[in-house]
Amino acid sequence: MKDEITELWDMVVSYFKQETLDPLKAVLRFVTYGILGSVLLVFAFGFLTLGVLRLVQSETGSTFSGHLSWLPYLVALVFVLVLGALSVMGIMRYMKSTKQVD
Repeated sequence: MKDEITELWDMVVSYFKQETLDPLKAVLRFVTYGILGSVLLVFAFGFLTLGVLRLVQSETGSTFSGHLSWLPYLVALVFVLVLGALSVMGIMRYMKSTKQVD
């Protein structure tokens, strides 16, 4: 009788792990990679934007000086908006393709 109770307990514990802990670990891994990817993308977009800003400021010489000094920042803002729009379009395309597969 004791062996059957021990076997039953082991079976309940393994079932609990299989049905709760394993899916939670998978979700945690998914969320961890998502957050890490998001942080890396934010840094990449930030450095790219800063690079575009410095490129426009340095390669145009004195074109954007005086009252036009704000234009390089506008170019950088447009660059960020285009990157954001492309990212959203890519995400939406991915969501559509996975929705059709399911």
